[in-house]
Amino acid sequence: MLLSLLSKEEKMYFLDLLNELISADGNPTETELSIKNRLKYEMGDEILKYKKSSLSKEKLIEYFAKKPYPTKNLVYLNLVAASLNDDWYSVEEHLLLEKIQAELQIPEKKRNELFKLVYSERDLREKVKRVISE
Repeated sequence: MLLSLLSKEEKMYFLDLLNELISADGNPTETELSIKNRLKYEMGDEILKYKKSSLSKEKLIEYFAKKPYPTKNLVYLNLVAASLNDDWYSVEEHLLLEKIQAELQIPEKKRNELFKLVYSERDLREKVKRVISE
């Protein structure tokens, strides 16, 4: 959601961090890969030249920790959305999201707001599916 607002460099590093998240519990599932592809398309044409960086998970988190709060919030929102998009709960993904939240200094109140937005988006998608299928 709104990933087109990121700079080219931020988009590339976001994809690297997303790869870390969806790989946290092993090889990514087909659903996780399709989520990743959907997010890539949202970013625009410049992401077509994406090549995985050599930065570690910790360095990627540090990179975003130095960014302004709107960028931190946008990155965290999309990581949460990607994690919750499939129907499987992953302890590893949950722990990584907690670490990212702490490192990005996202307050609990803001975290809760972001989660509510993710759930609202999911609910809207489900409602749209029901309405068009009737």
